[in-house]
Amino acid sequence: MATQSKPAVSSAPNYTIPFITVTVLFGIFGFLTSLNNQLVNKLKEIFNLPHGPAMLATAAWFFAYLVFSVPSGKLIEKVGYKRTMVISLFIMVVGALLFVPAANQVSFPLTLTAIFVLASGVCALQTSANPYVAILGPESGAAARLNLAQAFNSGASAVAPWVAATFILADTTKASTAASEAHMLQGPYVLIAAALLLLGFAVMFMKLPAITRSESYRPGTDSAANTGRGIWSYSHTVLGMVGIFFYVGVEIALASIGIQYFQAQGIGSVETAGLLVLLYYIGIMIGRFVGSFLMTWIKAEKMLVYLGLLGVALMLASMFTHGPVAIWSLVLCGLANSIMYPTIFTLGIAELGPMTSKGSGVITIGNVGGAVIPFLFGALADAIGKHYAIAHNLQYVSGGLADRIGIQYAFVLPIICYIFITYYGFSGYKPTRAVKA
Repeated sequence: MATQSKPAVSSAPNYTIPFITVTVLFGIFGFLTSLNNQLVNKLKEIFNLPHGPAMLATAAWFFAYLVFSVPSGKLIEKVGYKRTMVISLFIMVVGALLFVPAANQVSFPLTLTAIFVLASGVCALQTSANPYVAILGPESGAAARLNLAQAFNSGASAVAPWVAATFILADTTKASTAASEAHMLQGPYVLIAAALLLLGFAVMFMKLPAITRSESYRPGTDSAANTGRGIWSYSHTVLGMVGIFFYVGVEIALASIGIQYFQAQGIGSVETAGLLVLLYYIGIMIGRFVGSFLMTWIKAEKMLVYLGLLGVALMLASMFTHGPVAIWSLVLCGLANSIMYPTIFTLGIAELGPMTSKGSGVITIGNVGGAVIPFLFGALADAIGKHYAIAHNLQYVSGGLADRIGIQYAFVLPIICYIFITYYGFSGYKPTRAVKA
């Protein structure tokens, strides 16, 4: 009510500082998400797990999006974007600190609990930060702004594999025990908790535009609030959620399997394989910077189609080759993935007006694809690899021929994901108009 009469709405405020602040938050949740993906290999070693169960580390992370995305949207409606960001950061502190008792007890269930709590905070942070960036300016430039912010997210994501390879995955010897390997997790996550706590207080006392509801900045005209339509009746939003489901699933699946796949293709050390995963994330970052620039001339949805088709081609190349071609085909999927998340997100909340925060909550549910797709991918790779080993009288060992074949044929799942994303950019993104009386 009163929000519509604020002078700041009619003036042209400077959004530089708010944009930079939120961009830092993008970097934080990008780094933590990517770091969690790299834990798959460490947990696989500590608890002696095959591909499928090891992927529960990513499943626990992204299952939080299924549970907390819609409540996060409601929290934004109650306390506003800024307070939701602060609350999110403090929840993340609790999750990071839970890694200490998890490591002390060498407990896989407790480790998964720590991952889930940390991810719950990241979910709320992402639900508030994505639409906040989109709202800070005209709707026509929302995709470019979000791609730019997400580029920094990818930059931080690119650093995580190196951090993991250097401080968490490295120096594993035959003499090391499960307890000593688990304790390697404590130091990094205590430092992360301290950094998040400081950032939470910094954002709390920082001056950011107090947008409590999206209609304060983007009233909308032909919106659901005027027609009585529920958010689930907007097909472009629901399909956007499905698109995010497939995109996050394919990005995380490829990053999570990257180190093991590169080693199976002939890369010797875990550090070198970790650097290749870093290049994968650098490809996403570069693609988002370039994509943000190109969207001045090329429509966001068309770029989505082109890169979806590129993803299909690269996966087919990696599936049916080996050695450097197979390795670099997967690494270059980073470029194919680059603009997908921010573009699908902004297309999914287009023309929602006052329903923007609710639309954000619905679309963010799609992040649960990061729990489902990698787990299915790992289970499929295990099944195919074991079947191949039995059929060819081979021993099924991690990094062996049967393991590599299993991973390669499991690439059929990422191909399906890219096909849907291509469809969304072709026609699924089109908003359904409200029926006028």
